[in-house]
Amino acid sequence: MNTTSHDSLLRVDNVTVQFGGLKAVSGVTFDVRKGELLGLIGPNGAGKTTMMRAITGVVRATEGRIYLHGEDITKQPIHKRIRKHMALSQQLVRPLRQITVAENVALAAGSQLTRSPLRALMHLSQKEQLEIALQLLDRVGIRDYADQLPGTLPLGVLKRLEVARALATSPELLLLDEPLAGLNSKEAKALADTIQHINQQGVTIILIEHNLGEVMRICQRLVVLDNGRLIGQGEPHAVMADPQVRSAYLGGAQDETAASTETSHA
Repeated sequence: MNTTSHDSLLRVDNVTVQFGGLKAVSGVTFDVRKGELLGLIGPNGAGKTTMMRAITGVVRATEGRIYLHGEDITKQPIHKRIRKHMALSQQLVRPLRQITVAENVALAAGSQLTRSPLRALMHLSQKEQLEIALQLLDRVGIRDYADQLPGTLPLGVLKRLEVARALATSPELLLLDEPLAGLNSKEAKALADTIQHINQQGVTIILIEHNLGEVMRICQRLVVLDNGRLIGQGEPHAVMADPQVRSAYLGGAQDETAASTETSHA
């Protein structure tokens, strides 16, 4: 396993998450290096989403430590982690449907200034926040939808809106939970290109994704979980050539093509 290096942004150190008698994550250790695009993969039930929730503070690690910029954040609440420039884009997109796409992003940008959603809503008219929103919508390729209501838009646009909302908090570390789920191959490739471009602009990204084809194409490194345990990490092609990883992730009889199209939640 990799040891902590000077360029590590995030360090997960021997983390276990237990619910009753079930260990959803068991003794997992890995680093996320500053500026990288890391794929966190594994079969259904591997513990990927639980690991993501432990990093963001939605669930607490039963054992082990989580470090951000070398600081122990294991017991810190979610809002404190967010203020350390961490953001999560979730698989299920839930924008506020009564306000426009641009206003949704402006609201997220305004949350940087206040912890109160109501106060943030009251500041939506501020030109600065809306300008930031338009820049972010342009960055994710949906500026043309700025004045539309989310309820009228297709899933591909809503997925990009979710990414824009996460970017509105100016994260150094962006966690993406199955952003390609539910998209056709053309939409998935286009969004994967956008994710790669965001990473190239300096945002460190952890990507949970079942679309193996796109993961292999854009990720610089992989961390593989199975039944809550770490079974592999390293360069994508080397990791996927490992017999243990192939057996666990591809399920033996299941070929890589089938796995790449799987989009059900971990």
